[in-house]
Amino acid sequence: MEPFIRSDQYNFIKAQTQILINGHSTTNDMDVLHALKDIAKEKVLDLFMDMSDEKKQFIDPILNIKDKTNAEEFLSQLKPYVIPFKEVTEQTIRKLFPKAKKLKIPSLENIDLKEISYLCWDDKGSNKKYIVAQHHNKLIGLQGTFTSINQKGICALCNRFEEIGMFISEAKGSVQGTFIKRGNHICQDSQKCNQNLITLDKLNDFIVWLNS
Repeated sequence: MEPFIRSDQYNFIKAQTQILINGHSTTNDMDVLHALKDIAKEKVLDLFMDMSDEKKQFIDPILNIKDKTNAEEFLSQLKPYVIPFKEVTEQTIRKLFPKAKKLKIPSLENIDLKEISYLCWDDKGSNKKYIVAQHHNKLIGLQGTFTSINQKGICALCNRFEEIGMFISEAKGSVQGTFIKRGNHICQDSQKCNQNLITLDKLNDFIVWLNS
């Protein structure tokens, strides 16, 4: 069977397993636990449109989760069906950022493409952050300056409370010779941000806003 779970959806499922683990550790009330399981399963199924019976069989074991061991076994069985981020090459990245003549490409070999919803790296020499994301099934490149603010706050991409910095992108304005700057606070650690993503809504909003 072909992979059918996005990375952010896998993270959402993982979060639901943690809710079930927490539930079992705090109550022995079977009615409460049954309700938690039913809600978790319903939320996970709601992630997918027109899910086949074959795919539902991979989700059903969520009802059996009681502890960390159960959760890890369940998640390990789902992992092969996670859709990897589109494979990118150095040439692909350079095409996405044609004006960045001295672009430093990150090492791509050790990146688990099943664990990211976007690719991101810092160029400390230019104080820029580069983002490669998928939007409308097409790879796009975003670049901007990134300044750490040395404090925690809400990330505009994953909506979690993490160490953040200000990402500012510059685009040409409607009047010749003018520029528009747009920015927001995003995670300093993109790997953690990817792990936190349980929906692509904020990421897509960010992409649209920067390109509007």
